[in-house]
Amino acid sequence: QVQLVESGGGSVQAGGSLKLSCSASGPSSNTVGSCRTRWYRQIPGKEREFVSQISSGGTTTYGDSMKGRFTISRDNAKKMLYLQMNNMNIEDTAVYYCAACVARFGSDPTFRYWGQGTQVIVFS
Repeated sequence: QVQLVESGGGSVQAGGSLKLSCSASGPSSNTVGSCRTRWYRQIPGKEREFVSQISSGGTTTYGDSMKGRFTISRDNAKKMLYLQMNNMNIEDTAVYYCAACVARFGSDPTFRYWGQGTQVIVFS
């Protein structure tokens, strides 16, 4: 079993930066380093939105509105996943979730492990 815990959320002025962290713990947490991991975000009442992905090999992908502003990274030794968010705008306001290890592959994969989310608020 793996527990994921996000941190680093908060309030930031538009144009500013935040760095989110996601730590993995539990008996199977050492496996997270070999898993695909993602960041998602969600606004209450709206569908969950893909933010970024990093594969076990380090290949990164981003949602269209995040390209050039967000950077995903991981430190497998520390069992940590990160999301650096720069030049933030009001539309980035959401609850951000980390997810690890695909449970079902496909065009819209499902993930086995999820964090509880961390709130990000961007104000003008």
